[in-house]
Amino acid sequence: MDNNFHETYYDVEKAIDLAFSGKFVLKFYDYLQFRGAKRKDIVIFNKSGTVTNVKNVIKDLEEYIEGGSDKIHKQLREGYGHISKPQARKIKKYLQDILDDACKYSYDKRPGRRKKRTK
Repeated sequence: MDNNFHETYYDVEKAIDLAFSGKFVLKFYDYLQFRGAKRKDIVIFNKSGTVTNVKNVIKDLEEYIEGGSDKIHKQLREGYGHISKPQARKIKKYLQDILDDACKYSYDKRPGRRKKRTK
């Protein structure tokens, strides 16, 4: 893996932290294009612990939004009670968009997908 791609993990983690403060700063597909990320790096990224953590946060946010009175939902209210449910929906969508952008970029960078030159 390219050493420069390690910065991507940091940037994604930072974007998650900022999302919980109401700032949605990362358009991940554009970010990957700007960085000139390689498909192999994105494939590794999609299998990384960072993506697993993002999926877990999305799942927790879904449960928090759903609500309930059992033990798990009480813990989620304690953990995510500082954000409103509409804000939680925005954060969940933002995190899902990051994952979707990574998959889309990996799909678009498949071998043999060169753009045709126009005259």
